[in-house]
Amino acid sequence: MEVGLIFKIAAVGILVTILGQVLKHSGREEHAFLISLAGLLVVLSWILPYIYDLFQTMQTLFQL
Repeated sequence: MEVGLIFKIAAVGILVTILGQVLKHSGREEHAFLISLAGLLVVLSWILPYIYDLFQTMQTLFQL
């Protein structure tokens, strides 16, 4: 796993947190929820290949 990926995930987390707080204080809770959901989906799309590689490695390791 790359160190740059960790920094990108942290940047998305900070950005989502700031935008969520601004939207919540302006009375747009539904938009804040959608922003957090979009951030989660972006991060999951970055991490999903690593999870797939982990399961492939486990499968070959235990020869299942």
